[in-house]
Amino acid sequence: MTEKSLPLPDRSQYQYGYQVAYKLASEQLSAVRDLEGLCHRSDSRLETIDGQHFIVVRYLAKDYRISHPDIEVSAVDGQAEVSLKDKLLILHYLNCAQGTPVSGRAVTYKELPECINYASNFAKRAVRPLMNNFGHQPDRLPEVTAALDARRVDCGDVAVVIDAFPRVPITLVLWRGDDEFDAEGNILFDSSIQDYLSTEDITVVCESIAWRLVSILKASG
Repeated sequence: MTEKSLPLPDRSQYQYGYQVAYKLASEQLSAVRDLEGLCHRSDSRLETIDGQHFIVVRYLAKDYRISHPDIEVSAVDGQAEVSLKDKLLILHYLNCAQGTPVSGRAVTYKELPECINYASNFAKRAVRPLMNNFGHQPDRLPEVTAALDARRVDCGDVAVVIDAFPRVPITLVLWRGDDEFDAEGNILFDSSIQDYLSTEDITVVCESIAWRLVSILKASG
């Protein structure tokens, strides 16, 4: 029997999926009437300009403005178009936020409820890009993550915390390799993260962070 390789997913299907998800998330947010409560739960702020309501939330060291009830997402500084993926993450954060305080207890992806079955996919999409580019030069991590307002923490050999959203701290940890052991890395989360992002959104935001850092690293030489 001749084996036939499965076709790769059409990229346009992913785009269509994002568009559908964005439409649903927009409808959910548009239906919210207690905007002050939503802003309290998500640690965002409410602005009113000429009678129009806006939610302003910080995402990866930049402020974004979301109009309400007609949902439009834009960067406050207006310097660049916001990608559909980022728009969707922002809306999902606002819709999902439960106001749970950050616990200060760090957990791995595998330790999050229902995430262990997706751990290999998470590692491929989010951890591997970090290791491929920073594993042999871990000391570059604090320098490169400064663009995302990261702060260094005492964990592993080199570690930084990036606030993806106001209540979503994400810790990137690297361990140097030597003659006996390869370099290693991991991504840690506050135990409250699933009160703010779904399993897939956790993967997507970490993947976005990883590739942003790779781009900054390559641009800096």
